[in-house]
Amino acid sequence: MAVLDKKAIEAIIPHRDPFLLIDEVLELEPGKRVVAKKYLKEDEFWFKGHFPGYPIQPGVLTMEMLAQAGAVCVLSMPEFKGRTAFFAGIDKARFHRPVRPGDTLILEVELLKLRTSIGVGKATATVDGKKAAVGEITFAIGPKQDN
Repeated sequence: MAVLDKKAIEAIIPHRDPFLLIDEVLELEPGKRVVAKKYLKEDEFWFKGHFPGYPIQPGVLTMEMLAQAGAVCVLSMPEFKGRTAFFAGIDKARFHRPVRPGDTLILEVELLKLRTSIGVGKATATVDGKKAAVGEITFAIGPKQDN
C-alpha cells in the first residue's frame, strides 16, 4: 500500500506530467530513506524513439526517477517544505540490466549526507528484485519557491 500517491507527491516536489516520473511512494523516512515505484507503461513517451522495435528505458531517466524519489525524501522534511532539490551530480552510476515497457521499477534512495543545502544519496533501482541501476546522487536544495 502506498504511503503517498501522485497527488501527495505533487504536494512535495514541483515536477508535473509529463515529467513527474514516480507513481507512488511505498516507504518514507523524511531525511533518511525513501522507496518509490514507477510502473513503465507501453505508451511512455520515451519508448517510441528509444528504440523502435526494441524499446528500452533510457538510463538517464532511471537516474531522474531515483532523483525525484530522493527529492521527496528531502523535501518532506519540514525545514525544506516548498523548496526544490536540483541535481548537482551523479557518481558511480552503473546499469545492470535493460528496463523494458511493462516493468515496475522500485526506486530506493538512502541519504548518506545532508548539510544545509547539499546532500548525497545512495540510489538503487530494481525490477523483480534484481538490480537495474545504481548510483550516488548529489543534490542542491534551492530557495523557497513562491507558487
